[in-house]
Amino acid sequence: MNATYSELRARARESLQGNWGKSILALVVYAIVAGVIGLFTLIPFLGYIVQFITTGALTLGFIIFFVGIARKEGPPISEVFSGFSHFLKALGVYFFMTIFTLLWSLLFIIPGIIAYYRYSQAYYILQDNPDIGSLEAIRQSKELMKGRKFKLFVLHLSFIGWVLLCLLTIGIGFLWLYPYFFVTQAHFYDEITGRTTPPPHPDSF
Repeated sequence: MNATYSELRARARESLQGNWGKSILALVVYAIVAGVIGLFTLIPFLGYIVQFITTGALTLGFIIFFVGIARKEGPPISEVFSGFSHFLKALGVYFFMTIFTLLWSLLFIIPGIIAYYRYSQAYYILQDNPDIGSLEAIRQSKELMKGRKFKLFVLHLSFIGWVLLCLLTIGIGFLWLYPYFFVTQAHFYDEITGRTTPPPHPDSF
């Protein structure tokens, strides 16, 4: 990865210019839908099944939307639900990621965290390559993240200061932080896959 963490965050802010309102609204829509689905957990057993089988599609749609923001494609808010067009594959990615991460976590916490970062790009790969299978997306993520897991971990750590500031706003600040975080993460994916990105603005943060 040639871009610095500051450059990735700068690219995210540039992508979000003129798109903050749309991104925040998409986040709110996602949260409402996820919250409604979460209410099903009040129904013993059946509720958890509903939540489990829908999480993959919702996650994929969420990522598709913010990758679109990162790439300045002007995605509509409805893109948040686009993951349901690849429901079974998204479910497969979520299922296998959960199982593999859980199995590694049984060894200890650290292997579980490493496994999470190993498979972290699977949804991104699937949204770029919707014809591949779930396991292939996970396999490609594993290959892509060789030597890069710690870099993504440090990128995530670079947002801790913003998290603390958001907590001081009683959580309201997360409406801006989450889009910033996920668009930065989309730029990380585009960087490690060699996609052309615009020159970053100087990072003033």
